[in-house]
Amino acid sequence: MDNKKKVHAYVRVKPTDDFAHEMITYGDDNKTIGIHFKKDTRREVVNHQQTDWLFKLDGVLHDASQDLVYETVAQEVVSQALDGYNGTIMCYGQTGAGKTYTMTGAAKNYKHRGILPRALQQVFRMIKERPTHAITVSVSYLEIYNENLFDLLSTLPYVGPSVTPMTIVENPQGVFIKGLSVHLTSQEEDALSCLFEGETNRMVASHMMNKNSSRSHCIFTIYVEARSWTLSDEKYITSKINLVDLAGSERLGKSGSDGQVLKEATYINKSLSFLEQAIIALGDQKRDHIPFRQCKLTHALKDSLGGNCNMVLVTNIHGEAAQLEETLSSLRFASRMKLVTTEPAINEKYDAERMVKNLGKEVELLKQELAIHDSLANRTLVTYDPMNEMQIAEINSQVRRYLEGTLDEIDIINLRQIQEVFNQFRVVLSQQEQEVESALRRKFTLTDKSDNTAISTVQKSGPGNADTQLVGELDGEGFGLGIAPLSTKPGKRSRFKKMFKAQPRTSARKKGTSNSVSGKELDVSPSKTQVVPGDGKDMILRDQETPSTERLPSDSPKEELRPPRPSTPPSKAVAFEDFKKERGSVINRIFKENKAILNERSRRASEVTQRINAIKKEIDETEEVLESQKPLGEKQGEYKAEGVLVVDEEEFQLILKLKDLKKQYRSEYRDLLDLRAEIQYCQRLVDQCRHRLLTEFDIWYNESFVIPVDVHLALKLGGNIWQGMMSSGRIASLGEDEQDKLTQLQQTVMPEGPDSISYNAKVKTEQKKPVKP
Repeated sequence: MDNKKKVHAYVRVKPTDDFAHEMITYGDDNKTIGIHFKKDTRREVVNHQQTDWLFKLDGVLHDASQDLVYETVAQEVVSQALDGYNGTIMCYGQTGAGKTYTMTGAAKNYKHRGILPRALQQVFRMIKERPTHAITVSVSYLEIYNENLFDLLSTLPYVGPSVTPMTIVENPQGVFIKGLSVHLTSQEEDALSCLFEGETNRMVASHMMNKNSSRSHCIFTIYVEARSWTLSDEKYITSKINLVDLAGSERLGKSGSDGQVLKEATYINKSLSFLEQAIIALGDQKRDHIPFRQCKLTHALKDSLGGNCNMVLVTNIHGEAAQLEETLSSLRFASRMKLVTTEPAINEKYDAERMVKNLGKEVELLKQELAIHDSLANRTLVTYDPMNEMQIAEINSQVRRYLEGTLDEIDIINLRQIQEVFNQFRVVLSQQEQEVESALRRKFTLTDKSDNTAISTVQKSGPGNADTQLVGELDGEGFGLGIAPLSTKPGKRSRFKKMFKAQPRTSARKKGTSNSVSGKELDVSPSKTQVVPGDGKDMILRDQETPSTERLPSDSPKEELRPPRPSTPPSKAVAFEDFKKERGSVINRIFKENKAILNERSRRASEVTQRINAIKKEIDETEEVLESQKPLGEKQGEYKAEGVLVVDEEEFQLILKLKDLKKQYRSEYRDLLDLRAEIQYCQRLVDQCRHRLLTEFDIWYNESFVIPVDVHLALKLGGNIWQGMMSSGRIASLGEDEQDKLTQLQQTVMPEGPDSISYNAKVKTEQKKPVKP
């Protein structure tokens, strides 16, 4: 179904005593108007200039009253608006041609009121004729002055000042003005009050052609929303009527504008030129792009120009011969507007809340119908409500018993139960996969077959067969995981060579007793954990990443790759930087991350503290102002109405401001408390990381530079001495006997004097002699 509709264009001629009858003629059908120019005979050349034009429009309003104009132009548009169709009525023409009079009329005479107040009267009259619908009406008044948007109703007492400038925004529902106030009106008087308020705020100036010339484009919009009282349908209709009063085009030579009026005329002519370009583009069916964004006027009227609304144009012209060129230009604009097509459509929307209620009622009815069918089919245990936790747990138990074999079949009641049964099968399967994976990880070391580096590391650290493939060895409690060769037969077990035997360790807690570890084979693997078989009852699991509690044997690859120790230990500052880059890189990275988080929280806490102080200062100032106004109120006399103290507007605003400030203060203070708690927690983490970093560095430095090399043999895995049982100085002294101590003491205490030379020479000579058995 084609809903396309042409724009209706009418011409209204301003009454005048000096009407040019020879140049302006009307057709008998009252829908055509002709323009005739006299040829310029002063020229001595042949003049082929066109002299006659004929324009066919939807109606010519000559010497027409305001009642006739409204019935012809606007009555049908307003009537269809209450049925859900958008509408637009626009007045266009030369300055002083009667556009504002046509749109708003004269305020002095009730009969001379224009289209806009009559449209409001018709809307509220039709609402009273439709008692079966709840219809709400809202209005807004927009002014476009010098390419700036202004809200003409912003001066109402209950409208607050706008912080952000008004902008034109597009969304899938259409174009709307962000920041424009919309006012709900319950009766015609409220709507007219908004209209008169906006009229007093319009920009008006005077020039040679018009004493009260509008210097801006104005759009008065009526929003209608209708809901049915009788039907429970969630659909409702919305519509809007745009009543556009355009500023008049003017020739500067005739109007004599200068200064600010000249600047306003420039903006007016420019925007009207862009409007005509958009109209020409809309009338051309081959054009793909319509320049709506060239100016604020065309952008704001994008829905009206060629949109889904009923569009009506009223072209106001002069009847004098002196304005014939401007009249011809206005009629050309009207003829171009008639080429524009629109697609009016009902604006239907859905109430989400009512839709949910209707769907709930429908679900209840369907449940009742199903219950009737189930009772007729002797199915009394069927329920269609969502399953609770107890029912889900029962289905899970049935699934587990079915998998174990204790339950032969699961009774099927309804579709919801079938879905839950399959869901519980998935849950049980996922749990079993996690249990199997965790059991394998506890027993085996997992190695990627495609990772050659990991496989070679395992081969170096563990035993292998002739084919360099890893073979697991069974023992009393567990076995290592490897790749068995194809030639290996079941039942035969390969024996590994012993890497090293576990030696007895001396317990630091018991004196005189030792707890020896049985000399079983130890499997060294490249995994994060290492399993050491014990006495057959339990196994000891140690973390290889903790260097302070574990050492590799001296014949392991890692011990062979240890870099040679320097003759002179480096300074702790230099060694600490190397430690942070290599062995302590993880702890150092965590320390830096925690410190960065701590600094960020501290910065935020400082900002919140500054805001709190500023708010507190403003609260104090506001309270001082309120306190200073109390003596003034007592002097002037306080006014009470029905026992309630009445304050003036300024004091009321201060009270509201104080209330908001206290609310902000409490909110910011809560944020500050949360930040302080986070800072305390982060500080504790930073201190722990710092302590851990320094402790690990001391252990690493003593191992690398302080403890003698031969003492490391006593510290390896399975040895009698474990790090942590005694200090590093005590460990370093284990490699020295009494003679070494005496020698060091002599070199330290005895000075390099003449009396000690002979004694030193004698000692050195005795040391060179062989020791007798």
